[in-house]
Amino acid sequence: MENCVSVDDFLPPRKLDNARTSGTAVALPSVVAGISLWWVPLERTPQEVAQLALTLSEEERARAERFGTVPLRERWIAGRASLRMLLGQALAVAPSAVQLTRGRRGRPQLAGHSTLDFNVSHTCGKALIGIACALPVGARIGVDVEHGERRVNADGLSRKFLTERERGSLAPLTDDDRRRGFLRLWTCKEAMSKATGDALSAPFRQLDIATEGGLLLAGGPPPYVPKDWQLHAVAMPDGFLATVAIWQSAGTLAPGSP
Repeated sequence: MENCVSVDDFLPPRKLDNARTSGTAVALPSVVAGISLWWVPLERTPQEVAQLALTLSEEERARAERFGTVPLRERWIAGRASLRMLLGQALAVAPSAVQLTRGRRGRPQLAGHSTLDFNVSHTCGKALIGIACALPVGARIGVDVEHGERRVNADGLSRKFLTERERGSLAPLTDDDRRRGFLRLWTCKEAMSKATGDALSAPFRQLDIATEGGLLLAGGPPPYVPKDWQLHAVAMPDGFLATVAIWQSAGTLAPGSP
């Protein structure tokens, strides 16, 4: 498996309550064997940020400098350095030795590794990092996290991004439950779009997610074919909602395809 070991061999899981105050990555309960999930605080002291920046590549430090504000720059450095640390532990190499590259549509990936995949989502000064070490060759994961109290125009966004069946499932709910229901569906669709690398160009309105008795892709156009996907809700602290998407047939995608 290309020298891939479990991150759990290096950092034991902590209680979810520690996610509020811990200055390091906190292990979350895994949704599938072989996938480690980490909750990472991005608010660090200037001294910590300076140390973390030393693990980045020259290109990454140059990218950080292009952020328009100091808080955005420091959060990005904290997130990328934490990702490097966790990937380094998974591969048993130094964080600075992790070879990151850009794949299809700029999706970050590891150079030379077909059995280890990762994905990152940011919100509210935190990052959710997913690392998969035991998926089939070429499989990919995507993660997305939102705060459950995020104020959104659920009805307006539902008309734009949800299927008719999804809208119908939310219609009988109270305003607050409908808002949270939309956010849950959104994390599913975002996680899938991040697994493929489609990002915001994904056909969100054609991705039909069922939530009764678990999360399931009920329908969608290629490459969002239901048999190729698994969706898992993550047990999150502090009212956050998160989903892990696993794309099983990513290895069939032709190299360099858009």
